[in-house]
Amino acid sequence: MKKLFSVFLITLFAFAGAQDTKEMANRFFYELTFKPKKDSTKLDKVITILDITDKNRSVYQDYTVIAQDSIMKVEIEAMKKAGMMKDLSKSLKTPKISARIYKAYPSMKVQYVDKIANGFTPSNIGYSEDLKFNWNILSDKQKIGEYNTQKATTEFGGRKWTAWFSTDIPFQDGPYKFSGLPGLIVKIEDADKNYSWVLQGNKKVKDYTEFSYIESLMGASGGKVNELSKEKFEKTFNDFKKDPFASVRPMMTQDMMSKTIPGMDGTLGDMMKKQEKQYKEFYNANDNPIEKEQPASDKKKK
Repeated sequence: MKKLFSVFLITLFAFAGAQDTKEMANRFFYELTFKPKKDSTKLDKVITILDITDKNRSVYQDYTVIAQDSIMKVEIEAMKKAGMMKDLSKSLKTPKISARIYKAYPSMKVQYVDKIANGFTPSNIGYSEDLKFNWNILSDKQKIGEYNTQKATTEFGGRKWTAWFSTDIPFQDGPYKFSGLPGLIVKIEDADKNYSWVLQGNKKVKDYTEFSYIESLMGASGGKVNELSKEKFEKTFNDFKKDPFASVRPMMTQDMMSKTIPGMDGTLGDMMKKQEKQYKEFYNANDNPIEKEQPASDKKKK
């Protein structure tokens, strides 16, 4: 996966066997419009998904890579047939969001999970929160697309939010970490319109797995989540963003770095440099997070 799972890792794991987890899910598609840079008016858009499964949980994530599963299956089968690697970054669109957010029903406890490199293997790290949103449900109503909705407001992550929910859809859930209204959130945005989600549609998914085809194929689901405190998670992930290949570099000899791989451009060392640059560009593209960073003085009060 370009930038999130490097082509370097795809090279190592692409010929592994896939693993499937059988579930069924209701998939809700949200278009997210957001402002990635604080000092810019430029907006970006991405389709994200909220999958509410029959195993009492929901999973929220970027849809970009999953949407390319059929393309990737064709590419991988062609690679296997030819017995030669190919730079898949030329075929993949780039996701905007790397994290997954899980909610456990009925408690709605949130688990925020992202990946870092642990040597040559992707590793999941995460933190959990018992979030209780203080919703103010108002009498205002409007139709958004095909949905009859009602207005509610709350404050979260240093921002003021306005949501429109529909009791026609009997899930007290929503995009990102949001939940707790008497119906599914159809639209939610902050007062300054830095982030805005709008529900675009939904469908049933049989034989559901939260992972894309290429993640399953590579065995790159990240394994069991290493649960950290939120503060430890932020430090660990920030360290990873500064030096994505810190855990890989000590394992690479000069001889390994000079090797070429059939079907790939340049040496393994060239590929690592390219991927490190892409990782950093990905993470530096957004300095306007959904949840604003708290001042150090506020953290100490907690």
